[in-house]
Amino acid sequence: MFFFVILVLLSCTEAEGLQHVFLLHGKDLQLDIKKSVVLDKKTDLFWKFNETNNVAKCGFNNDPVVFDKYEGRAEVFGQNYSLLLKNVQHSDSGDYTAVVSGEKDQKVAEYKAIIQDPVSPVNLTVDSVSSSSDSCNLIVTCSTVDSQISSIFTCDAQNCSLVEKGSFKAKTYTSNLVVYLQQSFIICNHSNQVSMEQTKKDIKLYCKEKPGISICVVKTVVFSVGLIIMVIAVISVHIMEKIKKRK
Repeated sequence: MFFFVILVLLSCTEAEGLQHVFLLHGKDLQLDIKKSVVLDKKTDLFWKFNETNNVAKCGFNNDPVVFDKYEGRAEVFGQNYSLLLKNVQHSDSGDYTAVVSGEKDQKVAEYKAIIQDPVSPVNLTVDSVSSSSDSCNLIVTCSTVDSQISSIFTCDAQNCSLVEKGSFKAKTYTSNLVVYLQQSFIICNHSNQVSMEQTKKDIKLYCKEKPGISICVVKTVVFSVGLIIMVIAVISVHIMEKIKKRK
């Protein structure tokens, strides 16, 4: 496919403090603490979900403890207490914080996790074609297979433009539906932050190229005309010489 967008299963937008993480439903979520964390006898580290739900606890010289709700699904590992949450579900979307708790609480990592489904496949249909001497316009509809999203575009030989944008009935994710031209193909692309589906049609099947004079024909005509002129010139010279001899 002629497409230059690379999608990954996990994408992270880093900023000062809170970081947004997009992850495909069913994959494993790893959250790291980038600040150096050193625990002592008076401090513990907690991974929390939505501020109040404890996921795991790490203590000084003790093995990490995973709380009942996450037992079997969560792990804390590494020298800096990274959290691994396996087989994430939509209910796992939310805020995750790592807190060092002692005399005072200190946040050392903050994430907002957004769990998304893969986007559905798309259909691209050509509804009508209108041609004139200098243009060819198509009305195309790009829609998801389950009819959640539908948009109508008009295309000519150079680009596609939006005519009518249908309603988005997204379930648990936000997705984008785009139609564009690339080389001679109309491409319908449906994507979100973790997946992409695409289909395409060749515009040449609907907008026929107007017949024109080929370079080969032009060369043949020019050569033929030149040859005729040369023959006429030779004959004319020959006739003129004969006339001179008679005189």
